[in-house]
Amino acid sequence: MAKIVHARLDHQSHELLKRLRRSTGLTDSDLLRRGLRTLAAQTTHRRMPRILGLGKFASGHHDLASNKKHLRDFGRS
Repeated sequence: MAKIVHARLDHQSHELLKRLRRSTGLTDSDLLRRGLRTLAAQTTHRRMPRILGLGKFASGHHDLASNKKHLRDFGRS
């Protein structure tokens, strides 16, 4: 089943699409499908970067670095 996608292109991207359409004879849809497949082939083998140990603290607080109330007396003896 075909899916219609609308996209806003900046001037540079629109000019590039027009130039590719003229030089290849492909439709806008064909060019965009090929572009998506190319990008997917280049990125499928990479994993997204993850923060190791996120949310794994002995205190049980998952927001130690972002919640200032947990740092209220930090460093004071």
